[in-house]
Amino acid sequence: MIDVRPLTRREELEDAVRLQREIWGFAEIELLPVRLFVVANKIGGQVFGAFDGVRMVGFLLAIPGVKPGGRSYLHSHMMGVLPEYRNQGVGRILKLRQREEAVAAGVDLVEWTFDPLEIKNAFFNIERLGAIVRRYVLNQYGTTTSHLHGGLPTDRCVAEWHLSTSRVDRMLSGHRPHDTIVERISVPQAIAQWRIDDPKRARQEQERISEQFLQHFRGGLAVTGFERGDAAGIYLLGPWHSD
Repeated sequence: MIDVRPLTRREELEDAVRLQREIWGFAEIELLPVRLFVVANKIGGQVFGAFDGVRMVGFLLAIPGVKPGGRSYLHSHMMGVLPEYRNQGVGRILKLRQREEAVAAGVDLVEWTFDPLEIKNAFFNIERLGAIVRRYVLNQYGTTTSHLHGGLPTDRCVAEWHLSTSRVDRMLSGHRPHDTIVERISVPQAIAQWRIDDPKRARQEQERISEQFLQHFRGGLAVTGFERGDAAGIYLLGPWHSD
């Protein structure tokens, strides 16, 4: 059974840094240091660990932010789960704990970035959690040393998780709303392999996808759904209004 709890002791925070190395393979200079986790705990952020017995198998770090106009929110900067514990619901448990704690603190919005080429992650964010996407950032973090990024620019979607909406309640309970879909963006399943053995092709596909996102977001559309098929994952876009 997976147990999620706040991380406060230095040894636990050092474990979270170690997990970054194991999950992403970052070079030392790109690791989030222990002191950032300490600061997050002190300024209203969130630092959670997921444990299988005494072993930490995942973690989540979020920091507080303020929107123009003064609205407070949480930026969920990093969440990772060890490879052998993926597809077992660990990420969902971490995110549900995040939602519970945020709502209790009076926060109703959490945002984070994710790689639009990562189909499983996109499905989880949009279909399992009920996040929407209205922004796309080109090369958000620059080119990193992580093997998961495959040397590509770190283009990112910005997920918006409106915690207290009926949409999120429905999505978390497995009841998808009937959204109006007017555009689709397809991401081939094969792009994960192209990152490894055909980086030029992967980059061309990334550019095609980024152009479509930017065009549709300029037109006022939002990603409100995601479909997974054998050959591709498909972002579903349409109008969105907060409920």
